[in-house]
Amino acid sequence: MKGKQFALIGVSILLGVLLSTQYKSNQLFEHAAMNLRSEDLYKQLMEVERENLQLKRDLQGIREDGYEEKAALEIKNLKYLAGRTAVEGPGVLIVIEDSHQPLKMGENQNLYIVHDEDILKVINELRAAGAEAISINDQRLIGTSEIRCAGPTITVNGKLFGPPFQVKAIGDPKLMVAALKMRGGIVDTLKYWGIDLHVEEQNHLRIEAYSGPVRDDFAVPVTEEVQS
Repeated sequence: MKGKQFALIGVSILLGVLLSTQYKSNQLFEHAAMNLRSEDLYKQLMEVERENLQLKRDLQGIREDGYEEKAALEIKNLKYLAGRTAVEGPGVLIVIEDSHQPLKMGENQNLYIVHDEDILKVINELRAAGAEAISINDQRLIGTSEIRCAGPTITVNGKLFGPPFQVKAIGDPKLMVAALKMRGGIVDTLKYWGIDLHVEEQNHLRIEAYSGPVRDDFAVPVTEEVQS
């Protein structure tokens, strides 16, 4: 009987030692895991700080190289080319009015009023003479601007205008006047029908920016050069 008791006591002691050892092992493992986790987080934090420092150095380099100023200048230039900024300078002021001549028997009245094709001819002459900015009744013309007839009125940038039509153009005034008034040119053609095109050189004109929408439903920029 005593042998069995000693055996039971021995097993209990052994089991207690095993449980104590396992508990200490678990504590050591958890402590090691926490240390490993902290070390991993510390490494990640150090990496983020190094990346942040590098980004600051890159930004400083960009500023020192003047890239920000160059980018701002490029954006300003693109807005100017797109007609998105108001401009001023020397040029010409043109006023076009319907004819006041009495209609002759059997003649078509449409021959004595200003049409879109008349204004388009004026615009083409101005551009050929180097006009840098043009507006019609204060509507800035850009690459997508339309000029269309709607009876006795003209539509420009989707807005309707009646005569008189005022055209402003910034550029070399003398070149533009010469282009309009050359022999057999647009002024002579309109004068035949009594349509008055009055043009004046101006030392200073202001043309407002284009403020309408820009259509880009189908055209997309080409990202890679296509080899033919």
